[in-house]
Amino acid sequence: MSLSMFADVWVYLLPLLGFWAVYVGSRARVQKKNLAALNESIETGMTEPASLHPVINTNRCLGCGSCVAACPEQAGHNVLGLIAGKSTLVGPSFCIGHGACAAVCPQDAITLVFGTAKRGVDIPQVKPDFESNVPGLFIAGELGGMGLIRNAIVQGCQALDSIRKLDGIGKGDGLDLVIVGAGPAGFAASLGALQHKLRCVTVEQDSLGGTVANFPRGKLVMTAPVDIPLLGKVNFRETTKEILIEFWQAAEKKTGLKINYRERVEKIDKTAEGFRVKTDRQTYETRAVLLSLGRRGTPRKLGVPGEEQTKVVYKLIDPQEYRGKKVLVVGGGDSALEAATSIADEPGTTVAISYRSDAFSRAKQKNRQRIEETSEEGRLQVLLSSTVKKISTDKVEINQGDLTLTLENDAVIVCAGGILPTPFLRDCGILVETKHGTP
Repeated sequence: MSLSMFADVWVYLLPLLGFWAVYVGSRARVQKKNLAALNESIETGMTEPASLHPVINTNRCLGCGSCVAACPEQAGHNVLGLIAGKSTLVGPSFCIGHGACAAVCPQDAITLVFGTAKRGVDIPQVKPDFESNVPGLFIAGELGGMGLIRNAIVQGCQALDSIRKLDGIGKGDGLDLVIVGAGPAGFAASLGALQHKLRCVTVEQDSLGGTVANFPRGKLVMTAPVDIPLLGKVNFRETTKEILIEFWQAAEKKTGLKINYRERVEKIDKTAEGFRVKTDRQTYETRAVLLSLGRRGTPRKLGVPGEEQTKVVYKLIDPQEYRGKKVLVVGGGDSALEAATSIADEPGTTVAISYRSDAFSRAKQKNRQRIEETSEEGRLQVLLSSTVKKISTDKVEINQGDLTLTLENDAVIVCAGGILPTPFLRDCGILVETKHGTP
């Protein structure tokens, strides 16, 4: 090769080498950042996803980064990241179950699962069309493990589409559908049933919004743009509980949707034509049933002496009622953290939060940050690795390691989640599985 030819080759080769050096350097910096995020999650105990989350098959993963780019939470947190050329869940506690990562993976290397080896999650058996193992009985929303509002709405609409295809819909003298629950999934399905003129009754034992209606005053709720029957595209992203409920109430009035509030389902029996649904008011004969219940069921109790007192409650509705009081919040999820910080914002309160683990790994980063800030300001006492031992009239005893702490106390709010209504589900014939990292 002549010198002139060699020079011509380097004219083209040098820019390519430059681009390659920039690319390799960029990948190295990104990997260093992802490794730091993963190590921080491990060191702080934030390794347990809150709900549905991805498991990545590294043998199939190409390291293309499509899942990283698709994650809606990635802008604010490191949820997924590339390490050694493979996608990795570096921020498990930030994952809130959108599932967008699995949808865009070109290699089908991502499986969405519930629970982990350490923490099992009870999930009713549901087919891809949202029908349970009992033909004609469908499940959507939080009961099926989908706590995210947008996902619950989408599931409610998809379940309604499956129900419309059943034989017998629109025929006979009975109802086509009974919807149990008017949370996000049930409300969306009810609007869909109205749109398609199904003979449908929706019953709700409480009020519009279901679990959302019982959130604390002013609670921020995370959702995403979604199409809702009769309403079109709704562009809520982050809003308050009150604004979301007001929107649903306006939609209920605008569409003329009828919901039977304060009506509780007591029993569901299979019949030759479908189901007989007995409530505390009346009995309905229907072709199909959609269960869109919350997962809270019966509040989980502490099982300690003194818990039967009226000062012990299991949800926070209005922080203002605790002004000037000494309050203990028990729990480590979002509801507990939100209760503790919102009460601490009220004048004259003395607030402590007790949690059995050494980190708030199940809560969103925004709530963990508020806890840290409120604690640093001296308005909140954080008691990790602690358990309540006894609740007295004006005090509460807490074990923390080898210590027993006694706090003056006017009120206790237990936010330890709820017991899935498994007996009711099994009475309906529905199979319930405990998921330990399985789809």
